[in-house]
Amino acid sequence: MRPHDAWICAILRGVRDEVLERLRAVCLALPEATEKEAWGQPTFRVRDKMFGMYVGNRDEGRRAALWCKAPLGVQEILVGAAPARFFVPPYVGRHGWIGVRLDGDVDWEEIADLVADSYRMTAPKRLAARLDDPGTR
Repeated sequence: MRPHDAWICAILRGVRDEVLERLRAVCLALPEATEKEAWGQPTFRVRDKMFGMYVGNRDEGRRAALWCKAPLGVQEILVGAAPARFFVPPYVGRHGWIGVRLDGDVDWEEIADLVADSYRMTAPKRLAARLDDPGTR
């Protein structure tokens, strides 16, 4: 590794850590949401059922991304409309999950909406209903 490569890696690590912290704040604000490492990556769960996953292994040069569940048909619409931002993730994409790139300009309101939709699809009905009643979060 050349000296400037280490400097670039340190900058990218800082940016990715900031992105993960923002994503973590969005996910863990949901009722009973927890974080658990799986496959070397942070995953976000409700009652041990996964509703989101951060992917961004800086050692493998992967781009930072969120993988989350999406309602039926949404994956195809989003990937078709904005393929530079959305993608079909490996492994879970065939089950309708969506991948969202988290590098560049990230619309954090959009990310919060996607995460909330995924949470609603995963959480027990009573917990999911709490998203629609802000006084009970």
